[in-house]
Formats: sequence, structure tokens, C-alpha cells
Amino acid sequence: MRALPDFRSPRWAALTALLTTSVLLTACGSGTGGSGAGDGKPRSGGTLTFAVGSDAGCVDPQQVGSNDTIYSVRQVVDSLTDQDPRTGKIVPWLAKSWDISADATAFTFHLRSGVTFSDGSPLTAQVVKDNFDAVPHLGVLGTLAEGYLSGVKSTTVVDPLTVKVTFEQPNAQFLQATSTHSLGIESSASAKRSPQQKCSDGVIGSGPFVLKQYVQNQSVTLAKRRGYAWGSSRWNKKGEAYLDKLVFKVVPEAGVRAGSLRSGQVDAIGSVGRADEAALKGGQVTLQRRANPGIVFGLGFNNARPLLKDARVRRAILAAVDRKQIADTVFPTGTRAATSVLAHTTPDYTNLAPDLAFDAAKAKSLLDEAGWKAGGDGTRTKDGKKLNLTIDWVPNAATNQPALELIQQQLKAVGVQVTLKQLQLTQLTPTQQSGEFDATWGNITRADPDILRSSFSTKLANFYRVPASGLDRTLSAQAATTDPEGRSKLVTQAQRSIVRDAYNVPVVELQTQLGLSTKVHSLAFDASSRIQLHDTWIG
Repeated sequence: MRALPDFRSPRWAALTALLTTSVLLTACGSGTGGSGAGDGKPRSGGTLTFAVGSDAGCVDPQQVGSNDTIYSVRQVVDSLTDQDPRTGKIVPWLAKSWDISADATAFTFHLRSGVTFSDGSPLTAQVVKDNFDAVPHLGVLGTLAEGYLSGVKSTTVVDPLTVKVTFEQPNAQFLQATSTHSLGIESSASAKRSPQQKCSDGVIGSGPFVLKQYVQNQSVTLAKRRGYAWGSSRWNKKGEAYLDKLVFKVVPEAGVRAGSLRSGQVDAIGSVGRADEAALKGGQVTLQRRANPGIVFGLGFNNARPLLKDARVRRAILAAVDRKQIADTVFPTGTRAATSVLAHTTPDYTNLAPDLAFDAAKAKSLLDEAGWKAGGDGTRTKDGKKLNLTIDWVPNAATNQPALELIQQQLKAVGVQVTLKQLQLTQLTPTQQSGEFDATWGNITRADPDILRSSFSTKLANFYRVPASGLDRTLSAQAATTDPEGRSKLVTQAQRSIVRDAYNVPVVELQTQLGLSTKVHSLAFDASSRIQLHDTWIG
């Protein structure tokens, strides 16, 4: 689950060193391996039916940012590398090895031989070049992938199985980016299709499953790729996947998804909320959860709005939000209140809990200082205008509306009137690009702290209209620093700056929680809390 797309612009460079952090992986009931009946030995065959809450309207992995869609399309494409969710280490996948220049401007990948796409074409260095050359032209839905390749100078075919990617500036994050679904490799013919064609018709990948049917807002159906033999070095099973078929059904209502799982109509569901936990625990269902790395759920301010240019107002809102109450009331069991702009599972996370403590008295004092006086109806006013904040949000998670309604109550208590404005998922990124918003509600998942630069550098997309400051230098410096200790200090400095100036109001850490039938085994999270189904089996 995630609320906001992983949006970035073509200007977003991406620099981050390899990740060396551990991530949280917890499970209730039988755990990740399932506890189904039988002899416990993996078996091939069968269909996994997975109910998700929404459809992003696009089935191109390079263009989607919603977890509900990533779950399916991720199975169609392989990546050059993979990332170990336990250690953060980057490991081989389509690339068997790689070399990085000392200044982190050049990345040379040595590809596996014998890999083919589902259209029969082979993986070559030219295919990777075709993909990376096409990514900067994906358009509004491809900003995540474009951001990873921002600043690319050239992609060069060194020999048929060696490709070199060169950047204008140090880009240490690029290796981790090659492990993501956004830079999943498609066949050359697929890469050359228009972004619109790829969205509606799907892509040709080399992954363990092939797209068979996509019915918008209804379902995505995948079939096992026969002859698949080039899985990630992280996977347990060699060769083809166990499952014959995957069916992802769009079921918007959380209660209906839970009921479908209990009745056996589906085998797995996404976005399990607190309200359905008790009914799902025990019996033939297990809950599996994992904290997402990256930017936590919170309010992304438009810092250029007249109201929000005043840091005292932003800091007052930051102090007026009772994060623990929201986490404990609205979100699934185990969800943590935010203690930084980054989730605690993100590399180089820094605990800033004292700076995010709930303090209504402080909030009122800051608003008084800013000239917003308490009115008779409880809403503060200044120069004849009411203190009204509009928060844009999308209904792609059951927790979004109740969390925002609670924030609405908390801010009302200090004199801030909040209007909630619901958007469709497809409206969100254009709205942020237009600048026609006060605040948006959401998060961004990425297992790399460079997500701070992607989100808050004024030299990149700067959707939040953050003013130019020393934060830019800090974010750029961490992106160019390959020394782990030095980079960690810079990332800490950036977190402190963002929280101190309240450019964003962190609220809760996103926790992905799935419900699984006990007959589902080895359904594992990847480093970004999405799922990989190659090793999954039913029995």
C-alpha cells in the first residue's frame, strides 16, 4: 500500500550509495513461509488469486508507482540487479557483475548470457541501451524511472554483453536504482513503444511471468514463463516459477477483500487494515507485514503558498499533530508513529522523535506569534482571512480518509480549519506539478535515503516548492559521497533540516500488511516491501 505515486521529474538525479541497513520483517500466524497442509515440500502448478484495492490504469512497470499495480507488473520484468531486503546489499540478477568508477560517474554492467524476453529476443547490451535511452521520454507517469537516470550522459554498448552508463555528475544511488521495478528491463521492441501503448497493452519482459490480460479497474492476469532460467541470485528456486497463473483482482472495499479471503474466493489480499485484523487472524489466514523504507506518510506542504511560507505556521502544524494517536487509532497493528521524515527502516535514518513530539500549547503559541488570532468560531484569523488549509488526497488506501479526519480534528483544536479534497489517483501528480495545492497526503517508498534529494532539492522536481537553502548543498553532497560514514552524517543533517524547518509534516510510517491463506507459501517482500512471486507456491 502506498498513497502517493513515487513521483520524480526527469531532472531528479539519483545518487545514493549501496544500502547496508536491515529492514523490518514481521509476520503473524505462520509467517512468510505459510503453514498449509501437506508434506511441506514446494510444488509446482496452481493459480494464485490476489485481491488489491486499486488499479493505477497502467501496466508498464517503468510507469507505475502504486503498490497495488506494482505487485502484478513486477512479475513481468527482471532488473539488472536485486536488493537483499535483510541487508540492503545489491546482488546480481540480469547483470552477473558490475564495475563502478571511483567518482561514481560510470557504471559498467556485465550481463548474463542466454536470457531471452517473452517475444523470443535475447538480452544484449543494446537492449539495455534501448531501455535507458527511452526512459527519459516516458512522460508524466515515468518520472520515477526518469529520476533514476537524471543526468545520464550516455549509455554505451561496450560489447554484446557489456553496457556502460555514464553520468554527468557522481550518481552513487544508480546501482540501487537498477534493482527497482522502475528500471526493469523490457525487450527493445517493447521499449520503443509509446508510453501510452505500454500503459494500455503492457510490456514484453524477461520475467518469470507474462502478461496475458489486463482489464482496467477489474483484473490483471499473468501466466508462467516457460523456460525461465535467469532468476535473481536472491531467490531460492532455480528455473521456472512454481505457480502456473497469477490473477490480480481489483476489489476496492477492504471489508470485501477480507471476506473474500476468509471464504476462500481469493488466496491473498493487500492493504489489510486494523478493522479487519481480528477477523483474519487464526484459522486459515495469516497476516504478513513489513515496514516500508523511504519518506513516511505525512503532509507534503506547498511551501510557496502565502499561508505556508511562514515557518511558524508550518512548525505549528507539525507540533499540533498527535502521531501516536493516529498510528494507534487508524493504522494496522504495529504501525509506528513517524520519528523522522524517513522511516526507521531506511538507511541512515535518524531518530528525531523529540522534534516531532505532540505539543498543542507550542502550536498555539507559534500561531499567536505569526499573527493568527483565535476567532469566535474556533478558527484563527489574520487580516480578515481564516486560517484554512486544504489537504489533497487519493482514496487508494482505506487508512487515508480516517487518518486525515483525525488530523482535521487535531488541527481544529489549535485553530486551523482543514478542508479535505479527494482526487483520483491519476490527478495527483499533475496537481503537484501544477502547484495548485496547499498540502498533499502520502508517502514515497524507496530503500535509499537519496529519496530526500528527490523530494526536497530545489534543483530537481521540487513539487513542494521548497525555497533554495543550505539543504540543497547537503542533499547534493550526500548524493556524491560514497564514503558510508560521511554520507550518513550528511543524510542526518538533511533530516534535521527538513524537520526543523517543517517543509513536511511526518505522521506515520507506512506498513505493508498482507492477508494470506495458509496454503500460500514463500510469498516474500522485496527491499521496498513489494512482493516477488517466483518462489511462491500453493499447497
